[in-house]
Amino acid sequence: MLKKTVVLLFGGRSSEHTISCATAGGVLDAIDRDKYTVIPVGITRDGAFILEEDRAEKFTLNPDAMPQIVDNGTRIHWPASAASRQLTYSDAAGAIHPLGDIDIVFPILHGPWGEDGTIQGMLELIGLPYVGDGVLASAIGMDKHYAKIVFAAAGIPVAPGVTVTAREWAESTASVEVSADELGWPVFVKPARAGSSVGVTRVEELADLAAAMAVGLAEDSKVLIESAIIGREVECGVLGGRAGGAPRVSLPGEIVVSGDGFYDFDAKYLDAPGIDLVCPAEITDDEAVMLRDLAAKAFIAIGGAGLARADFFLTPTGFVLNEVNTMPGFTPISMFPKCWQASGMSYRELIDELIELGLETVR
Repeated sequence: MLKKTVVLLFGGRSSEHTISCATAGGVLDAIDRDKYTVIPVGITRDGAFILEEDRAEKFTLNPDAMPQIVDNGTRIHWPASAASRQLTYSDAAGAIHPLGDIDIVFPILHGPWGEDGTIQGMLELIGLPYVGDGVLASAIGMDKHYAKIVFAAAGIPVAPGVTVTAREWAESTASVEVSADELGWPVFVKPARAGSSVGVTRVEELADLAAAMAVGLAEDSKVLIESAIIGREVECGVLGGRAGGAPRVSLPGEIVVSGDGFYDFDAKYLDAPGIDLVCPAEITDDEAVMLRDLAAKAFIAIGGAGLARADFFLTPTGFVLNEVNTMPGFTPISMFPKCWQASGMSYRELIDELIELGLETVR
């Protein structure tokens, strides 16, 4: 069988750089080497594309020494036009070396400059197939403000909230405080365009709002202030349909939080205590059907074509959509692969499926 050449693209300029590296480590370890030749391409925090080592253990998630891309002096040279798929690189001395023709790029990038449609646009400009959602779906999914507008227009319940820019906060602090107070306490303050719960703060009272706004605005120029929704946190993985078919939705999973915490960065990736990921979730059959239907509806609403994780709250009055993540956590212990494993698709098979989806998707 002729192997396909896959460029695994990871790292990046966002605050989720290390999580991207850890995700890539999981993929490097699990991908079927009988089917694929893998070219690991790292993006440094400064945005340089370098040729990385093909060593999964180098990118192990370690709380005491988080993995990252360190500039080694190499530089990746993408094809000059859509007429070629040849990848080359220059070594630290400047000599150019061929890496062969690329079949597909697998961008394991979280956050801005990777998950938001920017990398997707670059790859489309040079005519390279890639894994995951397209430019528009990625951009909408990344921007929680615009995503909520799209979901509400599609008839999907979303949390009440307001969007506040840095300028509005600086010039009209009192007005923003009134809006937050009207939502009722507690509220969540979150950057509009960040993921992995980076910059998210639960605010119990007005006196703590300013500090939370500072944290959120350090990540983005606009933030959302949303009502805290009381309910169970349930999620589904979504895959695009083959040959133009309907999206496929995994069994639902649940984030079970004990105590007063919430599912923040440490809980997602550093095994913080008090958090359990349970899949399948213990909900009724009717609730599972409704949840999976809403997840597919949200995926369709943003124009999804690759993968996503749809996150909901199950409240006494029904489901409320929190967000759709177009490049969800993809480490072997993350919810997205866990839900697909519970649905009968192994981690390795999931990687295969995503690559095949990317190869057949017409951009």
